[in-house]
Amino acid sequence: MVSKRRLSTSEDKESLTEDASKARKQPHSKKTKKSHVHNEVEENDSVFVKLLKTSGITLKTGESQNQLAVDQIVFQKKLFQTLRKHPSYPKIVEEFVSGLESYIEDQDSFRNCLLSCERLQDEEASMGTSYCKSLIKLLLGIDILQPAIIKILFEKLPEFLFKNVNSDGLNMPRLIINQLKWLDRVVDSKDLTTKIMQLISIAPVYLQHDFVTSLPEILGDSQHADVGNELSDLLTENTLLTVPILDVLSSLRLEPKLLTKVRQLVMGKLSSIMLDDLPMSVKFILHSITATDALEVISELREKLDLQHFFLPSLFQASQSKLKNKGQTSFSGNQENSGQDCVTLLFDVIKSAVRYEKIISEAWIKAIENTTSVSEHKILDLAMLFVIYSTNTQAKKYIERVLRNKIRSGCFEEQLLQGTFYIHYLVLKDVCPSLLSLAQSLLHSLDQSIILFGSLLYKYAFNFFDTYCQQEVIGALVTHVFSGNEAEVDTALDVLLELIVLNPSAMRLNAVFVKGILDYLDNMSPQQIRKLFYILSTLAFSKQHEASSHIQDDMYLVIRKQLSSTMFKYKLIGIIGAVTMAGIIAADRSRSSSLTPGRGDLSSEQCTQVTSLLQLVHSCSEQSPQASALYYDEFANLIQGRKLAPKVLEWAGQTIFNDFQDAFVVDICVVPEGDYPFPVKALYGLEDYDSCDGIAINLLPLLFSQDFVQDGGRLTLQESDQKLVSPLCLAPYFRLLRLCVDRQHNGDLEEIDGLLDCPIFLTDLEPGERLESMSVKERSFICSLIFLTLNWFREVVNAFCRQMLPEMKVKVLTRLKHIVELQQLLEKHLAVTPDYVPPLANFDLETSEVTPHTSTAVSAKIRIQGNLGGRKRKADDSKTSSPDPLSKEDNSECDPAPYDRSQLEKEFRGKEEKTSVSLQNYRAFFRELDLEVFSILHCGLVAKFILDTEMHTEATEVVQLQPPELLFLLEDLAQKLENMLTPSVTRRSPFLKSKGNRNIGFTHLHQRSASEIAHIVVQLLSPMCNHLENIHNYFQGLTAKNHGVVDGPGIKGQEYHIMSSCYQRLLQILHGFFACQSFHYLQNFHLSIPSFQCALYLIRLLMVILEKSTAPTQNKGKIASLARQFLCRVWPSGEKEKSSIPNDQLQALLSIYLEHTDGVLKAIEEIAGVGVPELINSPKEASSSTFPTLTRHTFVIFFRVMMAELEKTVKGLQAGTAADSEQIHEEKLLYWNMAVRDFSILINLIKVFDSRPVLHVCLKYGRLFVEAFLKQCMPLLDFSFRKHREDVLSLLETFQLNTRLLHHLCGHSKIHQDTKLTRHVPLLKKTLELLVCRVKAMLILNNCREAFWLGNLKNRDLQGEEIISQNSQESTADESEDDTSSQVSKSKGTEGGEGDEASDGEKERESDESDDDSD
Repeated sequence: MVSKRRLSTSEDKESLTEDASKARKQPHSKKTKKSHVHNEVEENDSVFVKLLKTSGITLKTGESQNQLAVDQIVFQKKLFQTLRKHPSYPKIVEEFVSGLESYIEDQDSFRNCLLSCERLQDEEASMGTSYCKSLIKLLLGIDILQPAIIKILFEKLPEFLFKNVNSDGLNMPRLIINQLKWLDRVVDSKDLTTKIMQLISIAPVYLQHDFVTSLPEILGDSQHADVGNELSDLLTENTLLTVPILDVLSSLRLEPKLLTKVRQLVMGKLSSIMLDDLPMSVKFILHSITATDALEVISELREKLDLQHFFLPSLFQASQSKLKNKGQTSFSGNQENSGQDCVTLLFDVIKSAVRYEKIISEAWIKAIENTTSVSEHKILDLAMLFVIYSTNTQAKKYIERVLRNKIRSGCFEEQLLQGTFYIHYLVLKDVCPSLLSLAQSLLHSLDQSIILFGSLLYKYAFNFFDTYCQQEVIGALVTHVFSGNEAEVDTALDVLLELIVLNPSAMRLNAVFVKGILDYLDNMSPQQIRKLFYILSTLAFSKQHEASSHIQDDMYLVIRKQLSSTMFKYKLIGIIGAVTMAGIIAADRSRSSSLTPGRGDLSSEQCTQVTSLLQLVHSCSEQSPQASALYYDEFANLIQGRKLAPKVLEWAGQTIFNDFQDAFVVDICVVPEGDYPFPVKALYGLEDYDSCDGIAINLLPLLFSQDFVQDGGRLTLQESDQKLVSPLCLAPYFRLLRLCVDRQHNGDLEEIDGLLDCPIFLTDLEPGERLESMSVKERSFICSLIFLTLNWFREVVNAFCRQMLPEMKVKVLTRLKHIVELQQLLEKHLAVTPDYVPPLANFDLETSEVTPHTSTAVSAKIRIQGNLGGRKRKADDSKTSSPDPLSKEDNSECDPAPYDRSQLEKEFRGKEEKTSVSLQNYRAFFRELDLEVFSILHCGLVAKFILDTEMHTEATEVVQLQPPELLFLLEDLAQKLENMLTPSVTRRSPFLKSKGNRNIGFTHLHQRSASEIAHIVVQLLSPMCNHLENIHNYFQGLTAKNHGVVDGPGIKGQEYHIMSSCYQRLLQILHGFFACQSFHYLQNFHLSIPSFQCALYLIRLLMVILEKSTAPTQNKGKIASLARQFLCRVWPSGEKEKSSIPNDQLQALLSIYLEHTDGVLKAIEEIAGVGVPELINSPKEASSSTFPTLTRHTFVIFFRVMMAELEKTVKGLQAGTAADSEQIHEEKLLYWNMAVRDFSILINLIKVFDSRPVLHVCLKYGRLFVEAFLKQCMPLLDFSFRKHREDVLSLLETFQLNTRLLHHLCGHSKIHQDTKLTRHVPLLKKTLELLVCRVKAMLILNNCREAFWLGNLKNRDLQGEEIISQNSQESTADESEDDTSSQVSKSKGTEGGEGDEASDGEKERESDESDDDSD
């Protein structure tokens, strides 16, 4: 308290000096009872005046200060001695006080007594301070005068309470109270406390505030408790004094109980308190926190503290719309909001608390972490995590972990983050560097939701903060682009795209940073290059000003340089960049766009600029078929995006149609003549042409002219009369043509509908007997012909799938049927042509991306040259003359979807195929199907045997989709959903390394957003469910026909396998994309499930629906029942009599069953106690009769899942407490008896099934079970031992036998020196020793220490045979002692003994020693 007085003396001095100076400047008061002459000495014969004068103070009249001739301490001492030694003491004191009282009746005199005295100094004393206390304060420093003077002051003070400030500017009540501050000693502090509290109760509000805040400076430490109680009562009565009272209470020394009482009182008012009072209230609450109650207090504070209601909801909603349109400018006015100042002050208080009090920051993070409900999370939670992240470096990892978990669980979503920035953007602006650091960390995650959250941090930081922060955001995003991690690059570019839309003006200021990415294009994927050039083109051409001209120049420079390169890798960059830039320049300005403001259509200059750029691309790519095809695809994508103005679209349409017709279309009556290796025929025509007015696609001659070698030489362009176009460009050019026609005629393709049914000049593709006699070149030629035909049909289906005329739909379905037939033919040809490399169909990639990784650099070079269309004369340039192997194994990485397709592909191809070839490995060589193609699914599916019995004559007019075509569509749709809607785990790749090929064949798909794809799939849910029902009816009918026989007739047929595959794909698609169908609807399909894979997908789909169910408990039991039915069903055997159930799928289904069943322990006991004995007693290749899925091959799967679920179950069981009821103790004890019994059954199975995987599972989960027993069960046994002694003994005896077997397993692992097993031994032995110590502690607690006795346990193997060690000479003694221990344990049982268990521990210790010796 003394230190406080010293620190505040100067403040008091300044305030008093200021008051005094004001007093001297104001005119003299007219309210005086006496008339004085200014600056005259008070002449009075009273004892008061005389004694003061004698002691060194001369009283002055008027405005002059009273003069002090001696030091203040000297004056007080002299006056005290004069009064104390006066003959009439103590009467003289009363006379002195009476004189003072009379003197101060005059207001001017009273004022002078309250103001500081004037010190009369000599030259020596002039070096010291000139400040002197007032006369009243000097007199209060004398103990014998203090009580009387205090009484006078409090009697005098009410006269001034309700008066205005005097004309001299002094506030008399404040001046009087100032006299009581910082007294060296208070004679009667209790009386002073009573008086001042009474004064506070009657004073006006503005004075109450001053009086309350003065209390710590007036009262002594002994009165803090009393004042604290009275102030807490006053706090409930007067809310206007909340801030001063809390400020004072923070300065007082209060008892913890009182502090808690006040804190609870303040906490109760927190939700209704004024915003101005909030900072002090929170400061008091945080100041009163202790380590024991930190979490409780912070949790309550977090619930009560809601800043959002201080802001109008209309303002928040308006901010969301303004954020989308105007960006940062919409928030400039918020700084004028006075509420923001209070919020900023509040966070300053919180920052100070979390910075210097570790318990507060940890408790706040823990309180947020403990909040489980999504709706309970607040804007304040995010703001606090951000603030603590910036102030407490030690808690950063903890905060990141909490944030990640909350984001994954859906607690922190975009709306919450946006609200946090809107309300607290001034607070967050101060921690901008920390926010960017956090966003950078989140973008390194592998979880898509966490990456999205990190991108939102960048987005809102850019739109809410100032120019400097915006520059930092762009710099951070550019750094992510350089990271080399594909997910980071994509996310950073997506954020930059959003920022251009939200705040284009600010983005233009930072364009120079984005432009720097042009130097690092080599390692970017085609889709990333598109995004980058879209960003730069938008910045360069959206507004014409000087700042964007340098970007245009740099872009043109890069594009021309890349187009002129002879390497396709760089030419690809130039083509994509040029087409993207042309799309921005030629954007249709007739539609409103914030990015391309302008009037009407393009100007002539702009149109010329676009056409020149596109012509440049065409001329630079025409020498390379691959480059030309890429240009056509990019141009087609540009048109499909509706980005071209009518002028440019008209210019493109004039040339595309004629060029395509000249290059690929011929009259059907003119059969090509030439020395072709195969006879040319017009095949796959859908119309009968009676005259020569029909057309055909000139495919075989074009392919022969390009690729086939005649007489050791190549037919080059120089030898040809006309310019030939590579057949590689057929499908891309047609796509460009049909999109151009589609845009010009609003979807009407009548101009080109002849291409749907026209034939193709091919040859007989059915291999027949001549397949084996063909040369490698001829086989490769036929394969290329089939690939090109397939891709032509794929693009035809893409083009005409949306035509509504019935005859058009029939033709599209026919083309779809042709695709399926050609794929079957292709598989046959590829089976005998293993070294064949097909022509490319997707061109926005490097050739090396779709070739085997084992290929040499030379062969890769040859392959690239071959794909460039044979422009070079060397014979080895041909891709057919020097092909690279494209085996199934080498190209397995071309498949991005982790499907188990091998069985389905074999089933689909039929029995006659000898060599296994999967077209999935050739996916990069097929044209991509558009999402619109899946509208074909609206056609009905009717199986063959139903057609035979129910088809009517008019049914021939109904468009129907057959099972092979349905499977083809479902396979493709499943791949698209797997790639787009459920992204796989991101693989990190170092900078400047080639990317993976997961996205090959999904270029068009990735140009759509996930929401667009989801919308399209939603439209397909109804037809897919119709197909599901039809397939269900098929299998129901087949089962009835076979009278329930699993392997009956028709099961091995091709149709059965196709229908089964369709079933699986439908369930897989519905699982990948949650269908809005009811739980019961899908559950009804379980009776017709044809394969285990279908069963698993049905279960998973039902689990997804269960999450949204209104009755989760009831449906959870249905899932468990359904899973058990599938486990107990006999499934059709796979090929070569091997199991048709993959291990991972069996493990998944068994885990689902045990997780969803109500009685996990009963389920485990049923499998281990019923199913496994049936398996043991059955023949070698047989299975359990109750659980047919349980075989000797799958036992390890069952064993692993049961052990894991058992450990998980007991670990989740809450440990009992002594306060629980007796019934709860009995229930938990019974539960643990069941768990130990299950554990015992499972552990003893290793005597029969002793394979290495089983033993590994036993060691791993055995230790975890023992640890759970220690933590969860032993506390229960502590207070259950006395009342349930027999039950506890029985439990421990059973468990002791299990631990002994675990010990034997440790010895077995050491004998066999299996490192996979022995690494678990030390931890297991340590846990077993802890169990012994814990049992001993329980016995001591229950006064049964005598039951604990020692014994030796021998090292034995799994069969119980002794393991001979260096201590084998003691075997006889050990054996006898071992036998004795067993008998003693039984005899001690009634005595309360845990002898057997205890002896087990001692045996383990001694066996450990023997093991160490033997080692």
